[in-house]
Amino acid sequence: MLVVSVNLPRELKEKMARTQEDWISHLGHVIGRWIHKHEMFEASSRIDAIHSKTSMGVYYIAESVRENRDLA
Repeated sequence: MLVVSVNLPRELKEKMARTQEDWISHLGHVIGRWIHKHEMFEASSRIDAIHSKTSMGVYYIAESVRENRDLA
């Protein structure tokens, strides 16, 4: 388990303390959603890059495989 510290204004912390909410769980869900959104954006960017290399539905797989091997 990872420990993360967050600096909050005193007023907000006091308001949070007056509720019976599980703030740690809420923050974990928000962070998880943001990470998922970021991963989807990255995947979409990679798909767009591949799509930009295609011409009228033609995709040169051999060239793509060579590029991926060069990256490894």
